[in-house]
Amino acid sequence: MHDKELEEGTALTPRFDANGLISAIVTDETTGEVLMLAHMNAEALARTIETREGWFWSRSRKSLWKKGESSGNVLRVSEMRIDCDQDAVLLKVSVTGDGNTCHTGRRSCFYREVPLGGANPALTLD
Repeated sequence: MHDKELEEGTALTPRFDANGLISAIVTDETTGEVLMLAHMNAEALARTIETREGWFWSRSRKSLWKKGESSGNVLRVSEMRIDCDQDAVLLKVSVTGDGNTCHTGRRSCFYREVPLGGANPALTLD
């Protein structure tokens, strides 16, 4: 596929990496807050499109998983976008259950701020 077709075309042609994965950025559909970063293989992507729920590939467990299957915090996907070179997707979601997406019990997996401008920064918790 030519770059022009990939970048400007209307065909969904995801470019999976050497491990068969693409990155998936998950954001709150209302606030835009980044909730998590996960990975999808072809099956997870297809299931997410089909069911409108967040499915991912666990690199540590080497298995497919539906977010919220055990916690009840299912990701209901209202919109999906793919980036210009089709190697990352953006999911805009609402979260069922208590609304937390992180396994630590927090709403977002991005709960630690890294101070900039120092040599050995200490993380700040939200």
